[in-house]
Amino acid sequence: MTKDDKIKDKEIDVQELMEKYDTESRVRRPLGIMAIIVSIIAISFSAFQFYTGGFGLLLALKQRAIHLAFALCLIFLIYPSSQKEYAKSKNKTPIYDIILAILGAGTCLYLVVFYKEMVVRSGLPTTLDLIMGGLAIILVLEGTRRVIGSALPIVVMVFLLYSYFGQIMPGFFAHRGYSLERMIEHLYAGTEGIFGIPLGVSASFVFLFILFGAVLNKTGMGKFFIDVAMAVAGHTTGGPAKVAVIASGFMGSINGSSVANTVTTGSFTIPLMKSIGYRKDFAGAVEAAASTGGQILPPVMGAAAFVMAEFLEIPYIKIAAAAAIPAIIYYIAVGTMVHLEACKYGLKGLPKEQLPKLGVVLKEKGHLVIPIIGLVYLLVRGYTPLFSAFWAIVMSLAISMVRPETRLNLKKLGEAFEDGAKSALGVVTACACAGMVVGSVTLTGLGLKVASGIVALGHGNLMLTLFFTMIASILLGMGLPTTAKYIILSIMAAPALVELGVLPLAAHLFILYFGVIADLTPPVAVAAYAGAGIAGGNSMKTGFIAVRLAVAGFMIPYLFALDPGLMFLTGSVGHTLVLIVTSLAGVLALGAAAGGYLLDHTKIYERVILMISAIALLRPEILTDIIGIVLLGAIIILQKTRISKAKTKVKLA
Repeated sequence: MTKDDKIKDKEIDVQELMEKYDTESRVRRPLGIMAIIVSIIAISFSAFQFYTGGFGLLLALKQRAIHLAFALCLIFLIYPSSQKEYAKSKNKTPIYDIILAILGAGTCLYLVVFYKEMVVRSGLPTTLDLIMGGLAIILVLEGTRRVIGSALPIVVMVFLLYSYFGQIMPGFFAHRGYSLERMIEHLYAGTEGIFGIPLGVSASFVFLFILFGAVLNKTGMGKFFIDVAMAVAGHTTGGPAKVAVIASGFMGSINGSSVANTVTTGSFTIPLMKSIGYRKDFAGAVEAAASTGGQILPPVMGAAAFVMAEFLEIPYIKIAAAAAIPAIIYYIAVGTMVHLEACKYGLKGLPKEQLPKLGVVLKEKGHLVIPIIGLVYLLVRGYTPLFSAFWAIVMSLAISMVRPETRLNLKKLGEAFEDGAKSALGVVTACACAGMVVGSVTLTGLGLKVASGIVALGHGNLMLTLFFTMIASILLGMGLPTTAKYIILSIMAAPALVELGVLPLAAHLFILYFGVIADLTPPVAVAAYAGAGIAGGNSMKTGFIAVRLAVAGFMIPYLFALDPGLMFLTGSVGHTLVLIVTSLAGVLALGAAAGGYLLDHTKIYERVILMISAIALLRPEILTDIIGIVLLGAIIILQKTRISKAKTKVKLA
């Protein structure tokens, strides 16, 4: 078998894993004329978004309707209706799906063609308007089910039923109820439902950021990230696991999917980890924990962060800046846990001669980083995400021409545009569905009722309310994409936190963090299961280990919710630096307590003390910080003394 054959087999294995753990990857691969049609539609989708992003968006409803028309058309052409149908034929599109694709595009384009007429008769929809609206709702729900599963459509249907049967709801949930005609008009004929703010964000800059990632990926950026990580950390203690943390963090900056990040990076890093002695469950967990953090890592966070910018009406760069320190602490924490595990079992790094040289890697592909630097520069200078993403793509295309191995010819450019369109489908459907939830909430006034209920349930206690919000975020995040989960809780739970004194940005980031961590949390831990699939480990064990590795992710949101100085939102620079130091100390104490190792194997009483230290450092107050630092320092001194005595005994012997 040749080297190329081996690479090809590896790619096939990766694709199989993606299909197994990521519903968005279970797509048909049509042959012949249908393959050409799908490619043309996908490339046209990206070209439309790229053009309007650079030369001016259409009117809001028109832009969003065309955006969704492209998405629904593609979804029904490439996503099968069931696993059974997918197993039966991966290369053929049934005639009924072609009809659904035409209907999906038609119901959206109807709004574009008859835009003026619908504006004139606003509030007095015709029978045809209602038919098209009803079809659009059904097709969006079905398209979403095919792409990201049934959980989100079920949630939407619950909200729709609530809107209709409001008069029979118990207690404060009761409302006067709305007719089907009123609901369809509200959700379809304006920008309050399907075509609301979430889809508006997707139809403008989110798509361009996804396209930016697809273009960078075609230039070989993924391989560059792995090579840099290998050169920097491959030779250190437990090197391959640190490579996984660094490379996955880099990849997460251009890939918003936890599962896709886990599989693409993990197919390389997990076998390396196993080769130096990491347990297979631990190896899979490392990759899952590192890959999941990509959605909260600036400069390019997940799609939910862009929706957050619209909801809070603040520049995206402010969200990225606020999220930077917590995200860095998260990755330092995962890296620390990896290091402690390596020390615990005496795992070494890889020989330097087997690793790429950093200078060589930077010389060959270092220019690929320029578009990312350019993107950050534009955002910092105050340009809109739309403008910044457009020019970042232009820079990527230009910079790729510097060297032959990164150059994008027309074929690769077409593939990048096609990949970008297909990668965006999950975000488009999630935003369209979440828009219906938002529409139902605004129609019925449910948001204020739930927020009041959460405050009442927590008896006005902030910590208790934060805890209930965390549980809701994790539970919703287990079944819903991060973007949809964030949108739902941002209009229902975030107001409760704000009412109790949490700053709006901190409240929204609190929800986002726990929604992201849900990808690691059993029993539905898709990223961890993907890691286990590559490592050949036990899915549940991998999930629980991933939670332990990402334990900082459970601590950090409480820290910045209680004291937003950690995000530079309040206080002085000195205050923020103190918070960073105490946060890192708390994360170290919590990690050592969970992993059973600090400088030496921890005894039971030491783990208890370390846990108390972590809890004390969780509360950003001078007294509790001192207690936490003293307890952590005491365990470090105790273990150093024990290690020193053991070495002395060995010498005397």
